[in-house]
Amino acid sequence: MTMWVFGYGSLLWNPGFEVAEEVIGQLDGYARSFCMRSIHHRGTDEHPGLVLALDQSAEASCQGVALAVAAGHETKTLEYLRERELISSAYLEKNLDVTLVDGRKITAVTYVIDETHDQYCGELALEEQAQIIATAVGGRGPNTEYLYNTATHLTQIGLHDPDLEWLTQRVRHLSA
Repeated sequence: MTMWVFGYGSLLWNPGFEVAEEVIGQLDGYARSFCMRSIHHRGTDEHPGLVLALDQSAEASCQGVALAVAAGHETKTLEYLRERELISSAYLEKNLDVTLVDGRKITAVTYVIDETHDQYCGELALEEQAQIIATAVGGRGPNTEYLYNTATHLTQIGLHDPDLEWLTQRVRHLSA
């Protein structure tokens, strides 16, 4: 049986594991949002950045990419993802149903925000998000790079995220 991973942020442009198939899919009940303070990868304890997470919301849906893990790489991939995504326990690992654009329904390993974690910061205004992203830097580089790479990749695969598009323009202006 194929192991699938749902990518909606950095997994879109930097999966870090052997991918056998990539298919656009939709996850219902969650919204892509800069609702997680990043104190490791895109910020620090003193100056947290923001990274994307899936915020649960009954009426929401998120379009992203379902990544089929290459056969024989399942255990290694799961170990890698847990080390990468569960660094501070702000994400919860869930197996969620995703509908692919070709009509298939699959279950994918998905990382969603733990709303009880102290890094959760849902409901930040877009302007506040832009101000944070424009200046934060962490162990994996500038927060701007994370935003720009994600927004660019979404555009390249034909997905439209108005909030990310607005943030990209605003952060470019703030960083100019």
